[in-house]
Amino acid sequence: MTAFQPQRLRSLSATAVKLPMRRPLGTSAKSIDEANLLLVDVVTQDGVTGHAYAFCYQPSIAQSLVPIIAELNEQLASQPLHPLNIAQTIGRYFRLPGVAGPITMVASSIDAAVWDALAKAANMPLAAYLGAAPTSVPAYNSNGLGLMPPAAAADEAEALLEGGFKAVKLRLGRSHFAHDLATVRAVRKRLPDTARLMVDFNQALTFSDAMHYALALDHEGIYWIEEPTRHDDYRRMSQIAQAAVTPIQIGENFTGLPPMVAALEAGASDYVMLDLDRIGGVTGWQRAAGLAAAYNRAVSSHLFPEVSAHLMAATPGCHWLEYVDWANPILQEPLLIKDGLAVVSDRPGNGLAWNMEAVARYRIS
Repeated sequence: MTAFQPQRLRSLSATAVKLPMRRPLGTSAKSIDEANLLLVDVVTQDGVTGHAYAFCYQPSIAQSLVPIIAELNEQLASQPLHPLNIAQTIGRYFRLPGVAGPITMVASSIDAAVWDALAKAANMPLAAYLGAAPTSVPAYNSNGLGLMPPAAAADEAEALLEGGFKAVKLRLGRSHFAHDLATVRAVRKRLPDTARLMVDFNQALTFSDAMHYALALDHEGIYWIEEPTRHDDYRRMSQIAQAAVTPIQIGENFTGLPPMVAALEAGASDYVMLDLDRIGGVTGWQRAAGLAAAYNRAVSSHLFPEVSAHLMAATPGCHWLEYVDWANPILQEPLLIKDGLAVVSDRPGNGLAWNMEAVARYRIS
């Protein structure tokens, strides 16, 4: 019998890019009009390349992580592509500063790129490699719909349904709730009755305002209210979730499993949303999805739709995929949306492949 020979890492590298966004996003926390990404490449000794990217919000963060990836290249070279062992090695390397903040992005994106390489080496789509059939998952359009006047928001919401979308997300958190409410009503009036409307406060509210506004939105045709107040105030979030009829959604800020456990034990939300960068890549997502299943919570994704589509297909309680087109300018084949569904790629790996001419054009030098 021939012994199993694992894939080994030849090299690890990263490139920072700044991409234009078709629809700028104004939130209560920050206005975003460009996508600053860290593109991560893992190459095996057999020549298989795995891809992933981190969303870094600011160009300075994306640039600062490139040399950190280069340092890790020296630490990880020639290691077998065992995601758990690689995560442990990264954890030991960053034991003193801790795997937190931007370092979490680094660890998560490396993990996702490793899983991409493993799935490609097996000649399987990532969803199939994780034990699921590549399929389609419900997607809502999260491009744009920032803090804009009611009429403009209604126009943009209508435009976001193009391509067959049946759900969109609207940002709230203006200085006066009356303006939020007017925008919700304008958008809801313009959308078909069958379309879902999610709203996101991006943690803008105090607890007292969050309670008041959530109850005021209960009869406005809202599908979920996302992060009305500070994301880690689970006790107060639980009180809002118990009082409001409209479901509460949180989770994009879960950094690893401990905060997720605390939120689930507190009953802080009706749904959970996982972020590939913060939850720990594919490995962390699998653990978190099992935890959500144990608490009977439906799981949605936050950003990273290309990889998240595969993970959602392999997730018990698969709910909604958040679709943004921010990485499209540097992708050979962007994620396909058909009839409001994200079509999980049947190509080997997670579906990411860089357009190298575009990468060179948008590279942060």
